[in-house]
Amino acid sequence: MSIAWYLAVSAIVFSLGAAGVMTRRNPLVVLLCLELMLNGGNLALIAFSRMWGGGSGQIFAIVVMTVAACEVCIGLGMIVAIYRRRLAIDVDELRELHG
Repeated sequence: MSIAWYLAVSAIVFSLGAAGVMTRRNPLVVLLCLELMLNGGNLALIAFSRMWGGGSGQIFAIVVMTVAACEVCIGLGMIVAIYRRRLAIDVDELRELHG
């Protein structure tokens, strides 16, 4: 398969994630769409790494997955804390995080 197919799938996954982040109001769905965006970027990194024959793209993809796992842990912790305080779970109505 050509690298163009991998990059096309990567662009589609990334754009679906970006559209979900911009249109959804539920913070859990926003986190899932952020994960889609990171996975689209990872797919592009792996495709370029395969094309050039090096392992640096794969190592960087592992680093991105680690950052994504940390982002999900912190995000889910914040969502649970907001839910326990019985606040609105709408992203537009969350004013508690403003400084």
